[in-house]
Amino acid sequence: MTGIGPVSSVQPGDVDAEAAQRALRRIKDYLAKHPAEPELIEVIVEHGEPSLVLPRPAITLFAQILAQLAEGRGVSVVPSQAELTTQQAADLLGVSRPYLIRLLEQGEIPHRKIGRHRRIALADLLDYKRTDDEQRRRTADELGELGQELGI
Repeated sequence: MTGIGPVSSVQPGDVDAEAAQRALRRIKDYLAKHPAEPELIEVIVEHGEPSLVLPRPAITLFAQILAQLAEGRGVSVVPSQAELTTQQAADLLGVSRPYLIRLLEQGEIPHRKIGRHRRIALADLLDYKRTDDEQRRRTADELGELGQELGI
């Protein structure tokens, strides 16, 4: 597990999936019993330690993280204004670094250079991913329709 910084990650297997599932159930139960209030949620930490008071959106995000960990998946938390390295961006898209660099050089994804290094704004990368996913869905739908027309 990497520490708190611009990008924090938990790798698959770093957390006991069953413990994550138990914690997720408790959070979901609490949020279901209190659907709108309170805005701040008190969390008991350990024996005799002071409790934490966390904003409701942080608890909701934590529940989403726990859901992924309970499935045995790794999780990364990246600030929305973050800039990623080419390797981080390639990992997020699930492509090779050379393929990502080609996309950058073709102008498919905005980026900037710092010396010899490229940096990609997370927002720009997510915009590209969203557009690419929509295009793939449209293409798959068109192929499905064509297959039905042809009786395949």
